[in-house]
Amino acid sequence: MTTLPPLPMIHPKLTSIARQKLPCLPKTLARAQLIKGKDDIDSYLEANFKGLSKEEVAAYRNSYKKNICVDMLQEGYHKSFTELFALMERWDVLREAARLRSIFWLQKPLEEQPDKLDHFYHYLTRAETAERKGYLEDVYNNLHALACYFNNPEDKWVRNHFYERCFKIAQLIKIDGGKKEADAHAHMGLLYEEDGQLLEAAKHYEAFHQLTQGRIWKDETGRFLNLLACENLLRIYRFLSDKMLENKEYKQAIKILIKASEIAKEGNDKKMEGEACYYLGSAYLAAGEEKTALTVLNTCIKISKDLDDELSLGRAYEATAKVLQSQGEMTEAITCLKKVLKIARNNSQSLDIVRASTMLGDIYNEKGHYNNASEYFQQAFETMEELKNMPLMEETKVHYGIAKAHQLMQTINNYIETADTTSLDYLLSWKESRSNIAFDAIIASGDNLVPRIAVSLWCNRLAHLAVNRKACNNAVTTAVHKYFIYKIYPPLGLIQKIYKLKASL
Repeated sequence: MTTLPPLPMIHPKLTSIARQKLPCLPKTLARAQLIKGKDDIDSYLEANFKGLSKEEVAAYRNSYKKNICVDMLQEGYHKSFTELFALMERWDVLREAARLRSIFWLQKPLEEQPDKLDHFYHYLTRAETAERKGYLEDVYNNLHALACYFNNPEDKWVRNHFYERCFKIAQLIKIDGGKKEADAHAHMGLLYEEDGQLLEAAKHYEAFHQLTQGRIWKDETGRFLNLLACENLLRIYRFLSDKMLENKEYKQAIKILIKASEIAKEGNDKKMEGEACYYLGSAYLAAGEEKTALTVLNTCIKISKDLDDELSLGRAYEATAKVLQSQGEMTEAITCLKKVLKIARNNSQSLDIVRASTMLGDIYNEKGHYNNASEYFQQAFETMEELKNMPLMEETKVHYGIAKAHQLMQTINNYIETADTTSLDYLLSWKESRSNIAFDAIIASGDNLVPRIAVSLWCNRLAHLAVNRKACNNAVTTAVHKYFIYKIYPPLGLIQKIYKLKASL
């Protein structure tokens, strides 16, 4: 949205006087002494304000807002006065409502903001003059200038009011081929999008796109309006598809994303086309159509490589890895995820590192490669520690604990199966003291693990997570119960067998 440069305002007579801030009389002089009656006005003016009329004195005494309104009426701008008065009333109502909701309401009253009042007077009166002469384009331009001026968070309702007025005027303009109407549809789409009314926003963006097809119109920044229309439609279709996917309306989501992909191709913008392919591929994956998803995502990867867009490429590789994982192609999924990790590290994308590391840890955990799983879960945990994101850090901590427990379980099982004196001594020592256990060279990589931390600490975390299950995924909690409770602690009967076996050796 463009912000117009400040214009040299031509102030009407009364407001010009009010802005001069004439010197006030001494504060010790009571107001009752100034004007005791109607007959004293002339003598008072002659003594204190020589050369000024009653109107000019009133202009100095009145508020700036009142002077603006009086000037509008005196100049014959009755429509402008009516609109401004309605806006000022709504301004006061909204301000009072906000004051009741929060003691931190800091917006000034309108009468304390003369620049805004000046803009109201300047553009509303010009728009009314143009309307009387039948110059609808000038009416649109002046109302649009007001909308741009009030494009800030606290005054958005004023901006929206003038966008709606622009839309009504634009529908009456026929001599520009529909450019003003297209511009108005774009603004109305933005208005509804910000309000969360996505379907209404889509209707306006579709009209915007239709009106700009085959045109070479540009906005104030030099961008083609048709390309802007394609971007707006792609964005709103993505938001709509997200809602549909949440409701498991897969067919509708895919249908609207196919439409978005076609619009992206029409815009001749490869980056936009790549984004459309990514979202479409993700929708196919959610619908369980892995083969189609893989085909679409490969197109996204190709476009990202052609554009040398590493961030989009990493995102496409991550989605492809999910598809391959769902198909059971774990080796190919690992290859994709390692590419994601490399790209994320090169571009300092911490959250991408966490997601890719966690996915790699899950895959290695399923394959029984617990050392690799522990390594990647550790990367995810350490990255989350740097980010200070507590909810995600809790989840990665649980994943890391599971992998450590699996390492410990494998070593203990190996010692039990070996059943020699040294192995049994290690097992009994660990069972009695929970101190370090010597890891088998075949099973473990030789890193110095502390089973007491790997078991006791993580079981304590399990107790916390059982109370507050929002801290991690239900599936993770179930896995913790399974691996920590049923696999790490050998049953009493097994311990007794170990003692008997040791005694017989």
